[in-house]
Amino acid sequence: MASTLFVNDAKVMSKGQVTIPKNVRAVLGIETGDRVTFIVEGNEVKVVNSAVYALKKFQEQMKGEASKAGLLSEDDVANWITASRREENAE
Repeated sequence: MASTLFVNDAKVMSKGQVTIPKNVRAVLGIETGDRVTFIVEGNEVKVVNSAVYALKKFQEQMKGEASKAGLLSEDDVANWITASRREENAE
């Protein structure tokens, strides 16, 4: 996604609710029913799409695990998947 910079504001309602402006939702890929994550760093808050944030954190946690398992190429991964499926089907 290209870097997008703009400023927008919203009013906080009595129950602490805020409507995320349409152009912000569009940039974050947020649709009705989606969840957002608030990341607080000092006195700044980032609002991110929860699904995107969860995937990013998972990718960070898994970094290097494939090479530790000996999966060094796409062919290695494909072969591992094929072998795993054969084992599952044999059971």
